[in-house]
Amino acid sequence: MNKKESIISTAKKTIEMEGQAISNLTTLLDNDFTETVELIYKSKGRVIVTGVGKSAIIATKIVATLNSTGTPAVFMHAADAIHGDLGLILKDDVVICLSKSGDTPEIKVLVPLIKNAKNKMIAITGNRDSFLGKQADYVLNAYVEKEACPNNLAPTTSTTAQLVMGDALAICLLELKGFSKKDFAKYHPGGSLGKKLYLRVQDISSVNMKPQVFLDTSIKEVIIEISEKMLGVTAVIENDKILGIITDGDLRRMLSKVDNVFALTAKDIMSSNPRRIEADALAVDALEIMEANGISQLLVEENGKYAGVVHLHDLIKEGII
Repeated sequence: MNKKESIISTAKKTIEMEGQAISNLTTLLDNDFTETVELIYKSKGRVIVTGVGKSAIIATKIVATLNSTGTPAVFMHAADAIHGDLGLILKDDVVICLSKSGDTPEIKVLVPLIKNAKNKMIAITGNRDSFLGKQADYVLNAYVEKEACPNNLAPTTSTTAQLVMGDALAICLLELKGFSKKDFAKYHPGGSLGKKLYLRVQDISSVNMKPQVFLDTSIKEVIIEISEKMLGVTAVIENDKILGIITDGDLRRMLSKVDNVFALTAKDIMSSNPRRIEADALAVDALEIMEANGISQLLVEENGKYAGVVHLHDLIKEGII
C-alpha cells in the first residue's frame, strides 16, 4: 500500500469507527433523555453547559446550537467555575456537565457545588458509574467502545458522541417549542438562510436605479436609459403602470433584424406583460421566478405601480443563491 492509499485507508477507518459509535447511541437512549428534554423545556432558566479539556470545546458548540434553536444557553468552563465563574449559575438554571470519564479532578470539585445550589444537573458521559454519573440527576449515556485514535487516547469518537447527543437534545427541544424557520431567521439575520426568510425584494430594488421609458421613447433614448441605469433592462410605463419591458437581448435582436433602428420607438420592440413581483415579496421568491423562466431581471411593483428592478446579480451578492 502506497502513502496515498494508506492515508485514505486511515481516514475511512476513522469515519467508519465514529459512524458506528454514533449509530450505537440510539440504543443508549432511555428515560433519562426524555426526562432531560422535558426538564429543560419546562425550565424558566437557562442551560449552563460545562466541561474541561476537549469536552469544554464540545460544550461551547452545544451552547451555540441551543441558542440558535431557541433554548437560551451559556458556556461555563469547569476549571473557571471553581475560581469565580460559578456565579453564572442562577436559581432556575439547568446544568449540563460533559466528561468522558466523569472522574476528572475539576468535575469532582464542581459537581458538589452545583448539587449544594440545588440546580438540576445532567451528565453527558461515557461512564454511568463514574462520580459524575452517580451524582447527576439524569445521565445521557455517550459511551463509546474505543477512540478513533490508534492509541485509544486522543478524544475523537467520544467527543463526537458528546456533540451528537447535544444535537439530539437541541433538536428535540426545537420541535417541542415549535421553533420555525422564521424563528431561526431572527437568530441568523446575517446568514444566507436568514436572508432567504426575511430579505424582501424592496430591500434590494430600492437601492438600484429605476430605469424607465415611455411608449414613444426613441430607441436611442432607450439604449441610453438601459446603459446609464446598468441593470440590462428598462420598464416601459404609462401613468406609473408597467406596460412592457425592454432588455439588452431585445436590443441585440432588433439590431440583427432592422436596418433603420432609429425610426423605432419603445413600443415597437418591448415585450408586453412582463414577469413582475411585488415589492414586499421575499427575495427568494424572486429567485424562483427567475429560475423558472430563465430570466435575470424582474420588474417590481408596489400597489400596482412600477417600483424598480431586482437583478439576479443582486441576489447573488446578498447570498440568496
